Amino acid sequence: MAAGMTVGALPLARQLADILARPVGDDDRRRAFRHLSYWTGAAARVAAADLGEPLWQAASLGLPVNSPTDTAHFLFEASLGSLDELDDTHRAALVHPGPVVIPVVRHLARVLGSSAADMADAIVRGYEATIRTGLSVGPAHYVHWHTTATCGGFGAAAAAASMFGLDAAATAHALALAATRASGLWQIRLEASDGKPWHTSQASQLGLAAAGMARAGLRGPAHAFEGAKGFFTVMCPDARPEQLPADPQGAWRLHETSFKPWPACRHAHPAIAAALAARATLGLAGPQGRGASTAPAAAIAAIDVQTYPDAIAFCDAPAPADLQQARFSLQHAVAVTLLRGAPGFDAFEAGARQDPDVATLRAKVTLTVLPAIAQTYPAHFGARLLITLTDGTTHPFDAPDAPGDPECPLSDTELHALIGTLLRAGAWSDTAIHQHQTWCQDVCARPDASRELGSGATPAAPLRGHA
Repeated sequence: MAAGMTVGALPLARQLADILARPVGDDDRRRAFRHLSYWTGAAARVAAADLGEPLWQAASLGLPVNSPTDTAHFLFEASLGSLDELDDTHRAALVHPGPVVIPVVRHLARVLGSSAADMADAIVRGYEATIRTGLSVGPAHYVHWHTTATCGGFGAAAAAASMFGLDAAATAHALALAATRASGLWQIRLEASDGKPWHTSQASQLGLAAAGMARAGLRGPAHAFEGAKGFFTVMCPDARPEQLPADPQGAWRLHETSFKPWPACRHAHPAIAAALAARATLGLAGPQGRGASTAPAAAIAAIDVQTYPDAIAFCDAPAPADLQQARFSLQHAVAVTLLRGAPGFDAFEAGARQDPDVATLRAKVTLTVLPAIAQTYPAHFGARLLITLTDGTTHPFDAPDAPGDPECPLSDTELHALIGTLLRAGAWSDTAIHQHQTWCQDVCARPDASRELGSGATPAAPLRGHA
């Protein structure tokens, strides 16, 4: 065992498994159903987009599309949830649990005939394992490792263990086995790559396989987290192992997870929120609040986005050349928001990227680290915009948190509308959308009901060919 890694009498994998064995309450289940519905909207939109077909071909291994397997549906869905940057986020842990955990739960619900309550309990436990692991890896891990991939496998293992009904001892083996295979290199964000869906898919597969092995009686190394050649020692230079079992009776961490209202990197969301405030205050909107006049780009002399270092490290793209770069560009996000309002999918497409007014305003954006905001990160994602006008006046706009964060939650009405928008973008019919949202409202009203999932537009129905 590595020096300084001992926390408590039991191995860390077993301590985490004991925490996961706690009962899940009705409010926790309601929250889980919201995340399930949100994932469905985000994934449905990607499934119907251009990348959906090659991802399906990869998942089905070229098998005839008229005879898809349960495994093909699982692999396909596990690659979808993060591609439009509409993946739920735990800020302090720097992980996106939904894209990895929820496909495992949906797959096993179809295979096992599980109830809605079973699904919700597994989602809560899967998010808990992902988040606790993300909190424990330390800041240096995030420099090189894609934490959603490395930590998501633990969440997938925990969710699958819950669906299988494994006890704490077997769940600990599932977590330990997952630890021995954790991976996901950040090189995928440094160049054009389709590695991101591969990362989430592999993490889901890893967790499912690890739980299946534990279910069959196979063992993992007890000290897989803290051992001399374990996960923390090898991959986490400044690991915080005490975070893994911290506050064992505390509220489920699912409630700390943020929803993302705009299809951009979460690191850009505070700046977008500040830009929306600036747009309203400075009167940049066009007629009836739509579009913009030709004045804004000319009236603004300079824009300084002040934020925390990771936001700049991930989102410094002054001239984004493609969709992915635009979604990871603070410069573009701020410029297009000031000119056009809250960014939808088209805000990052070629038309917006090549718009002369957007390009002109984008060129006026500089990025600066603000120590006061950096000190609160990653517990809070914040940004300040300093906008200097051509008359020499400077106007500050602050967003210490972003919409969808626990401090600025989306209302049920706002989340409902967002999910409907995503499902429509995924080519779902009005009838299918109504069925989906009615089912979610029903299970939220009676979250303890052990009802079967049935068929139709429930959140376990396969996405491929569903709409």
